[in-house]
Amino acid sequence: MSEHDILGDAVERLEWDERKEDDSPMKRIRQLTRRTALTGGAAAIAATVLEACGSSSKTTSQAATPSGGAGPFGTSSKPHFVMVNHVTTNPFFTATIYGCQDACALTGSSFQWTGSTDSIVSDMVSAFNTAIAQQAKGIGCALIDNTAFNTPVNTALSHGIPVIAYNADVAAGSPNNRMAYVGQNNLTAGAAVAEEILKHVTSGDLVAGIIATPGTGNIQPRIDGAKPVLTGAGIKFVEVGTSATVGSPEYNKIAAWYAGNKDVKWMMAVDSGDSDAVSEFIKNQHLTGKVGASVWDVGLPVTQAINAGYVTATVDQQAYLQGFDTIMQLFLYNVSGGLMRPTDTDTGIGIVTKANVTPYLTPNRFEGTGSTKKALTPPSSITV
Repeated sequence: MSEHDILGDAVERLEWDERKEDDSPMKRIRQLTRRTALTGGAAAIAATVLEACGSSSKTTSQAATPSGGAGPFGTSSKPHFVMVNHVTTNPFFTATIYGCQDACALTGSSFQWTGSTDSIVSDMVSAFNTAIAQQAKGIGCALIDNTAFNTPVNTALSHGIPVIAYNADVAAGSPNNRMAYVGQNNLTAGAAVAEEILKHVTSGDLVAGIIATPGTGNIQPRIDGAKPVLTGAGIKFVEVGTSATVGSPEYNKIAAWYAGNKDVKWMMAVDSGDSDAVSEFIKNQHLTGKVGASVWDVGLPVTQAINAGYVTATVDQQAYLQGFDTIMQLFLYNVSGGLMRPTDTDTGIGIVTKANVTPYLTPNRFEGTGSTKKALTPPSSITV
């Protein structure tokens, strides 16, 4: 049976079931809509309908695809994308990688995760240039430097390769021609966290901004957004640099700083690794009630610390979406012949406290805390 026979059979079976209904405008519209859908990009639905109607014909998704090519976009091509990252092994980006994987599974695409393990810009630029040389169909890059990526981005664009910044973007006014940014507005996020901190500290208190790599475009703006809000309220604010290496290097730097600054009232960690370290440090040193803490991201060590009361709040910047949306936009640009131009996506400032942390405690793929592909049940009501 040809695909056109399949479609026609599906329509006739459905309309035969409706034969006893009175003729009406709604019935005619429903039938017109059905015929339009089943002869266009939704042809795969026909196979499902036939199966439900008891058709004896065996069919596959390939057999039910439109004559223009495979899949709803009329193409069987499998574009390859490259995601350039500054800390490729950092656990924060587990969710981002899952987002990339799932977007590729939906679109029949593939991607490479590459860059630097410890925020070395030259390594990232090299990976970017390699992606151009290998003729990637699109590049996503965390733009942690305001100028280093200008030439690679322009070179990619001149070769017809779309470029999207994700997770980190150049500062406003920087002459970088990336097509869009997918991620959190780090400057406004820092300011929002500072406002939360002001609920717990008073003028004259010491607040430490804990940051792994001072000056990098992905996390420095969080400090820069928080600082004027805090100092404007009379807070003594200091920036404490730790390490690009997660684990004991960050923890030890925090411990060493605290040893000479035990009058600190609040620690504000602005990256995933330092967030885990601050949570562990406050727990181990029994500082609950003495030193407050706000952190970043929603790994299990952080959400469990919030639930236990060691940490007051964290920020959910939706790391999964930063990968998923970047790949989807690069794919759409390609299959649309450039008509679907990438657009900015603000992945938000979700403040997570003990009041709303419960859903984050269950390991799941969307937060990078579990690898199982499983649909979760949405809440019965939505709070805005």
